[in-house]
Amino acid sequence: MVEDKLPVPIDSSEIRSMIYTFRGKQVMLDSDLAELYQVETKYLNRQRNRNTERFPEDFCFRISKEEYEFLRRQNDALKSETAPGGRRYLPYVYTEQGIAMLSAVLRSDVATMVSISIMRAFVEMRKFLVSNQELFSRLDRVEHRQLEAEHKQLETDKKFERVFDYIAANTEAKQHIFFDGQIYDAFSFIVDIIKKAKNKLVLVDNYVDVNTLNLLCKKNKNVSVLITGSGNGNLTSKDVGKFNAQYQGLAIEKRNDFHDRFLIIDDTEVYHIGASIKDAGKKSFGMTKIEDEALIKSLMEKLK
Repeated sequence: MVEDKLPVPIDSSEIRSMIYTFRGKQVMLDSDLAELYQVETKYLNRQRNRNTERFPEDFCFRISKEEYEFLRRQNDALKSETAPGGRRYLPYVYTEQGIAMLSAVLRSDVATMVSISIMRAFVEMRKFLVSNQELFSRLDRVEHRQLEAEHKQLETDKKFERVFDYIAANTEAKQHIFFDGQIYDAFSFIVDIIKKAKNKLVLVDNYVDVNTLNLLCKKNKNVSVLITGSGNGNLTSKDVGKFNAQYQGLAIEKRNDFHDRFLIIDDTEVYHIGASIKDAGKKSFGMTKIEDEALIKSLMEKLK
C-alpha cells in the first residue's frame, strides 16, 4: 500500500504526449506512468511483478533495445535515462488495459484518479484517429508520392555525381608551369600525380633530399617507390630508413645516364619535370605529360 498524496490536476494533452505506438498498440512508458502516479518506477514494476497473472502480454510488455533507441531519438527527455545514475534496464510499456489494471494493483486514490484521466486521454485519441482516418490516409498517399519523387531525384543526383566524378578523375592538365613562389600550387599538383599510382612510382632525379620524400610519402598504401639517379642530393640512408619505417616500399638505385627528371606512374604514365621536385615552387619550372607511346616505351626500356 502506497501513501496517498495530493492528486495533481493533469492536462489531457500532457497525457496524450506520453502515448506511443509500439507493435500496433498504443502504450505508455513505465517511467511516465510512475511520474503520473507519484511513485518510483521500480515500485510500479515491482507491483506488476507481484501480480504477473494480471498483466498478460497484451496488457504489458518490455520493448526491445532497438525500439527504445528509436524512442530516445524522438524524445530528448529520455536521453538522461542513460546518463550515470539513470535506468539500467529496458522499460516496460503498458497498454490501456494494463493501465486500468495498474490502478487496481497500486490501490491509491491518486492512482485511481490518474487512471481515469489516462483512460479519457486514450478515448480522445481513438476518437481523433477515427474521425481523421481519411485525412491520415491522404497524408500517407501524399508522403508515399513524395518519397517516390525524392527517390527518383536522389537517383538522378547520384548519376550526375558519377558523371562529375568521372570528369574530375579523367580531366587533367597535360602541361603546367609554376613560377617562383607558387610552392603550394606546385606541391599540390605533384601530390595529385603521385596519388594516381596504384602499384608503382619511379622518380628519375639526380638531386633528392628529405623534401623529395615529403612529397613521395603522399603515395597510396602498398605503392612501391624507386628513386634512381646519380645520388648528388642530400638524401641519406638514415632518411630512407625512417621513410620505410612508416611508409615502406622505398628503394634507391644509382645511375648516371640521365640528365633530365621524370616521374613515372605504374609504368604507363610519364611526366617530364624541368627541375628536381624537391625545389617545387622555389624556382620557376614546368611539367609536361608525355603522350607519345613510342617515347614512353623507349624510356621504360632504358630504365630496365
